[in-house]
Amino acid sequence: MLVFEFKAYAKSSQLAAVNEAIRTAKFVRNSCLRYWMDNQKVDKYDLNKYCAVLAGEFPFASELNSQARQASAERAWSAISRFYDHCKKGIPGKKGYPQFQKDCRSVEYKSTGWKLSLDRKSINFTDKKGIGKLKLKGTWDLHFYQINQIKRVRLVKRADGVYVQLCIDVDRKENTELNGNTIGLDVGLKEYYTDSNGVMVENPRFLRKSEKVLKRSGRRVSRKVKASKNRGKARQILGKRHLKISRQRKDHAIKLARCVVQSNDLIAYEDLRIKNMVKNQSLAKSINDASWYQFRIWIEYFGKVFDKVTVAVNPAYTSQECSSCGKIVKKTLSTRTHVCKCGFTMDRDENAARNILSRGLGTVGHTGTFALNASNALGELTSTLVGEIQLEQVGS
Repeated sequence: MLVFEFKAYAKSSQLAAVNEAIRTAKFVRNSCLRYWMDNQKVDKYDLNKYCAVLAGEFPFASELNSQARQASAERAWSAISRFYDHCKKGIPGKKGYPQFQKDCRSVEYKSTGWKLSLDRKSINFTDKKGIGKLKLKGTWDLHFYQINQIKRVRLVKRADGVYVQLCIDVDRKENTELNGNTIGLDVGLKEYYTDSNGVMVENPRFLRKSEKVLKRSGRRVSRKVKASKNRGKARQILGKRHLKISRQRKDHAIKLARCVVQSNDLIAYEDLRIKNMVKNQSLAKSINDASWYQFRIWIEYFGKVFDKVTVAVNPAYTSQECSSCGKIVKKTLSTRTHVCKCGFTMDRDENAARNILSRGLGTVGHTGTFALNASNALGELTSTLVGEIQLEQVGS
């Protein structure tokens, strides 16, 4: 599934109609959630049927396309099913009980309620909300795809305007030659990541660099009178600042992940629990600014696109264990050099990256792996390993 995003240009009346459609989608989603809370043994199909009941009771709900109402009900069921899965798996702590949505910023249409123009440069929404024709601006060429391949159309509201997302049913695959390279990645705050070859990538720290501007924009918002137009303008400026930072993080993660995956046949990385790590109040802002999880998501995505092996390994003791002799050398965060009694000395992060790679080579069959074909994994990758024991681990 490919998602193409275009900037939409519309009149003020059309933007008001988009906002009304988004509010209606939020109403349907929350109403379906309330219906599930008040009734027993409610499944996904019951929520879809309940959409028709809402359309009959509320005129503004009937104005929204019927499949758009069903898509909102599916959003409610997604939260419910996630809660059920967490309960069945016995995840410790909170199970994520579904909550009512307060701030909705998108509405989703399925195969009806919209129509693309012949030149693929505009889209017309045909339901009774009155959105009408929106001009699209973007670099994607939609002439390569058929209309029936577009399964979903989303209207997304952001700080700098409204965007149209087209979800196209296509399996993206790119062929690259195998080079036999393997790499282990150790992410950090000092350096964005250090690989098993000793290469270090600088941490961009987008939030830290823009923190002064963000604070100034926040002070301007607080000085304005509540519910005034000036306060709304100040909030929009602040939102654009945060949006720019999020886009910088995403662009950095995509380019870096693509480069890493294209250059290697196996990528091993840490299976970090970011949710637990940000509980450290001293490092929470820096950890969130680094956006490690987004980097991991794109590594896994490009691993599937380029048909490469990606392995998430247990990060326990990767920084303490000696990559030469295997002994544990305890050290604090301030200790940046690994010094072992066996005489082995190396940068702390590079030592951890080597341990991550070693564990990744031993767990190529991990359930979270986007694996190569068996012949490629065993025929090409094992030639880069050292030692008979690790070869047996890969073969197993």
